[in-house]
Amino acid sequence: MSQQRYDYLIVGSGLFGAVFAYKAKQAGKQVLVIDKRPHLGGNVACNNIADINVHQYGAHIFHTSNREVWDFVNSFVPFNRYTNSPLANYKGKLFNLPFNMNTFYALWGISRPEEAQAKIEQERKEAGITEARNLEEQAVSLVGKTIYELLIKGYTEKQWGRSCNTLPAFIIKRLPVRFTFDNNYFDDDYQGIPKGGYNKLIDGLLADIETKTDMDFLEKQDYCESIADQIVYTGRIDEFYAYCYGALEYRSLRFETHTLDCANYQGNAVVNYTDRETPYTRIIEHKHFEAGNQPQTVITKEYPLEWEKGAEPFYPINNESNMRIYARYQQLAEHEKNVIFGGRLGEYRYYDMDEVIEKALLAWSRTECHAYGSFISGRRVS
Repeated sequence: MSQQRYDYLIVGSGLFGAVFAYKAKQAGKQVLVIDKRPHLGGNVACNNIADINVHQYGAHIFHTSNREVWDFVNSFVPFNRYTNSPLANYKGKLFNLPFNMNTFYALWGISRPEEAQAKIEQERKEAGITEARNLEEQAVSLVGKTIYELLIKGYTEKQWGRSCNTLPAFIIKRLPVRFTFDNNYFDDDYQGIPKGGYNKLIDGLLADIETKTDMDFLEKQDYCESIADQIVYTGRIDEFYAYCYGALEYRSLRFETHTLDCANYQGNAVVNYTDRETPYTRIIEHKHFEAGNQPQTVITKEYPLEWEKGAEPFYPINNESNMRIYARYQQLAEHEKNVIFGGRLGEYRYYDMDEVIEKALLAWSRTECHAYGSFISGRRVS
């Protein structure tokens, strides 16, 4: 009995892998998508609990200014008009995010933009920072001491597990500050949540494509490589190369999810806890992503963790030492003839969802151009 052959074996069924698989299938290619998790969708996967779509791996709010990407995702499932307007809870007091006139009124009781600008500028001057040497100095130089201490310091130290004065300044290149009463967190032209959850989007992308879950590529690498002409790898690039240059560092998360016998717990989808003493960074109330009226509600608390083997790697720590290591892996990847690396783990970079989709579409376009060029020069690549 002959073994099934594939043009593409795609490792990982998150957005990068699913979009690439869709484009390959659309072009008539034989495609197999595998995932070591027991479900498809990567970190955008949802569970349905109490008739509520629960984001398994933290809040995912789609936003983009790229009309082509927006039209692309909406061709699989319509998106609602959810607007991300998170709140910050500092020791029981609530503030609007991003930093805007509602925030400044709650902090200082001022309601005129010029007063808020003057207050922030005064605090910046008092700090006297000419060149930021770390994240703390960078944040204070941008928004002043009050906002930094109440709304940035504790949250950031929990998120990264390190003191702000030991974190590099480049982590906070800029902070969104608005002198309007606008609580919309994103400036993008389009944002929303898929109606019925992200599983609808993944199901649409992977329709009629062969998939296998609970399958670890690295445990069956020889077999996987034997059945496909081309590998699209969205896992950890350092793990692919058996950590030959060392392990890249990540931050991880632990999720604690509860079903509550009340219709509304916090009145908002996302509330950040910005004090250092509260062990979690935020509480997500999932029903508010889709304006649900279910009799129960589901909340998730997010606890930041140091990444260790067996944990999920969520946030790459893109400091200088890690980027030096990644550059060496990237050099290896550039010499691969039959492997394409993509996504946040394959490229060791945090991406928003629209960026992942753009990258996947670009990777497919480049692959097709390369294949066409190789064909006319008489060399087969896929």
